[in-house]
Amino acid sequence: MGVEANSAGIGVTELFQMLRDGVPRTRAELAKSTGMARSTIAMRVDELMRLGLVAPVAGAASTGGRPPSQFALNPGARVVIAADIGASHATVAVSDLGGTILAERIAPLDITLGPVPVLTWTLETALALLAESGRTAADVAAIGVGVPGPVEFSSGRPINPPIMPGWDRFDIPAWVGQHLPAPVLVDNDVNIMALGERSAAWPSTEHLMFVKVATGIGAGVISGGQLLRGAEGVAGDIGHVRVARGSDVQCACGNRGCLEALASGPAIARALRAQGVEAADGNDVVDLIKRGNIDAIQAVRQAGRDIGEVLTACVSLMNPSVIAIGGSMARVGEHLIAGVREVVYTRSTPLATEHLSIVQSWAAEDAGVRGASMLAIEHALSPAALHMLVAG
Repeated sequence: MGVEANSAGIGVTELFQMLRDGVPRTRAELAKSTGMARSTIAMRVDELMRLGLVAPVAGAASTGGRPPSQFALNPGARVVIAADIGASHATVAVSDLGGTILAERIAPLDITLGPVPVLTWTLETALALLAESGRTAADVAAIGVGVPGPVEFSSGRPINPPIMPGWDRFDIPAWVGQHLPAPVLVDNDVNIMALGERSAAWPSTEHLMFVKVATGIGAGVISGGQLLRGAEGVAGDIGHVRVARGSDVQCACGNRGCLEALASGPAIARALRAQGVEAADGNDVVDLIKRGNIDAIQAVRQAGRDIGEVLTACVSLMNPSVIAIGGSMARVGEHLIAGVREVVYTRSTPLATEHLSIVQSWAAEDAGVRGASMLAIEHALSPAALHMLVAG
């Protein structure tokens, strides 16, 4: 009995992984694809329908008689909560299993308040959005959270985050789980932005880099369709790669010449102030660009060149087909990206750049929350999670 149940559970799981792409299929098509008997397919489809994960879809063409039934993922079966927590703001959303955002809220939120105040606001906002969507805590399949610092992905704990005082090794999944019982996945904000950008604009792209240029600079790297986190969760930390032009510029990390100290929003603002141009921060730089200030345009173009210098090495190492530029400084538009392209296309080998697109982020400010939802969805619909659901 136990072996049969386990075998049936695995079969249901494998079948669902075929159906979760959302493409409707008939029982006959599923039987042909899997080599299973029609009766076995019918039994396992019925099990997935009982769980609510699969639903009938109208529209299959008939060859005579009653039209055949088609089945596909039921995105409304459950929901996930996504939270993109930045240095000074946070976005919380509820989405269905297809990644469609059902309700969303963005608000100023200071990460330095510490984990309990920040997570309390996040949780209260999530519960309010659930109610707004007509769903309850029981409908939540998983929770995805992005934070602006290195994360030990296996435990969901931030590790020595430089701009998150009080967060070091704080057990985010355990704290959230005490108040909302669902699996909690935590990752670095740039990693989830890479996931969000890919799902929104490049779903079939296997090799992509997302570069966030804001108060800091970092990159999320997807290679072979998989997010690369590295041994300690700091893969893509390009902001602290040395750039020759800034060898004497002090960085907040303690080193000199870091890319972040030359090309981040605060760094560009500092360079403009040295020229007598009023710019307190990255937002002021964006405003100056929108007003056509020549000094600001030249400073941003140079920042793009500096970023391009580091990305040239990344192109040789990772050979991406897409580099998407996002973060708050991407609002300056083509001026920043033009500087990046100028250096990357000039210094990289023709073969590496033949099909390389360097573009502004399509998902823009939604990249983080989209990525957090995808992180949660991938966990909720994984074979391991589904097997537990079937067994339970």
